[in-house]
Amino acid sequence: MFAVLLSILTFASTLFGGLFALRNRHRLHYIMSFTAGVLIAVCFFDIMPEIFKIAQENNLDPMSSLIAIVVGFLAIHVLEKTARIHGSHEEEYASHKHPRVGLINASGLSFHSFLDGVGIGLGFQVSEQVGFVVALAVIAHDFSDGLNTVTLMLSHKNTIRRSIVLLIVDAIAPVLGVLSTFLFKIPETALQLYLGFFIGFLLYIGASDLLPEAHSEHSSFRMIGLTILGAAFIFLVTRFT
Repeated sequence: MFAVLLSILTFASTLFGGLFALRNRHRLHYIMSFTAGVLIAVCFFDIMPEIFKIAQENNLDPMSSLIAIVVGFLAIHVLEKTARIHGSHEEEYASHKHPRVGLINASGLSFHSFLDGVGIGLGFQVSEQVGFVVALAVIAHDFSDGLNTVTLMLSHKNTIRRSIVLLIVDAIAPVLGVLSTFLFKIPETALQLYLGFFIGFLLYIGASDLLPEAHSEHSSFRMIGLTILGAAFIFLVTRFT
């Protein structure tokens, strides 16, 4: 029950991050710059160490996770470019807007948030102390998850209403993830592959989507600094939570 209560805090953290992005949507290029640094840093300071930890504890070959990273990167590349090609046929003479791409990216983040909740629940199955530490880490970076979800939706020309819907989905996802752990347990081998796949997903939307979009019309040293600040923020979160 304590895990469920903590998951409610992840809901609030995600919601606040998304509302912050909505309130400052007229400065979206600054938020995208910061968010790109956050996503890239999450890959290397948060998820990658977890992969090697799982591999070491279970005597697994980390090469499968590295392959999953490439597969994840290429999978989101194919999905995004397919959506853009399809959208260009539908709007050949209109301004190029790709809300479908934002929906795909934000849905992927929501699925990751669901597995964050699973991580909290499984942590409490190990011990209350482990579960509490995992929950603190998730709560700390869920503000960025909400920020990322809204940023991805708005940057691809989705409506505010649809962005709020995806934000709520992302905020509820960890709660559902915690509840699901009362029903099943994810094998470590499958978790290792998922984490690798998700690194590829985040690297793509951070480096190939958000950064080019942020700098397309508003490039500046301030925005470069925000990207570095986003990476530094996640480094500190992962080191002290």
